[in-house]
Amino acid sequence: MKRGFIRINRDLCKGCGLCITACPKQSIKMSESLNIKGYHPAEYTEDEKSEDRTCTGCALCAIMCPDVAIEVFRG
Repeated sequence: MKRGFIRINRDLCKGCGLCITACPKQSIKMSESLNIKGYHPAEYTEDEKSEDRTCTGCALCAIMCPDVAIEVFRG
């Protein structure tokens, strides 16, 4: 599959975790730090060494995000 990546806007994310459950590659996790609203936002964790944890750009995370905080890039 083609490779992709995502960008999560930390200030828009409320940490609901829907993107984490939607990601088939499990390349999104909750951040340890807080955003400006006091939530633990989601963050993209790219693992270039592991093919099964590399983002494919499927956009399931962005579709699930109720706050439209995720941009998906393919290529």
